[in-house]
Amino acid sequence: MLLSAKRWFLVIHDADYKFEIGKGEILRQGKDAVIFATGTLVHESLKAAEILKNEGINAFVVNISTIKPLDEKLVIELAKKTNCVVTAEDHNVIGGLGSAVAEVLSENYPCLMKMIGVKDVYAESGKPDELYRKYGLDAESIAEEVMKFARKKR
Repeated sequence: MLLSAKRWFLVIHDADYKFEIGKGEILRQGKDAVIFATGTLVHESLKAAEILKNEGINAFVVNISTIKPLDEKLVIELAKKTNCVVTAEDHNVIGGLGSAVAEVLSENYPCLMKMIGVKDVYAESGKPDELYRKYGLDAESIAEEVMKFARKKR
């Protein structure tokens, strides 16, 4: 069990980090796509961006730590830069980060968008690594979806 818990531990910020409600944080620069992620999928999205880099796709990774209020200005700014928006969340896609980003973009900058998350089903219990793979929430699955999606815009 300790190994499983250790797998989920990732330090993204040092002790000097100042959290701001309603502010997204760009963790990785890109140009071809943007992945807005929340919770544990921030770590998976950072790993996915490394996979994508090896495939010639440079993706922004943005930590969205508060969905309400959402950093609408940042969402619109990065959508305009990439015209390829992906959201990644480890729960139902309905009513979460993907929905919030879609609402902002539909009114301000309609563009290509893909939501990665649990597709409105009752999830099972099990080992986190196995569940993330099953529901397409692991780094490899995220990278695969972004790759397919980013290539559509070209």
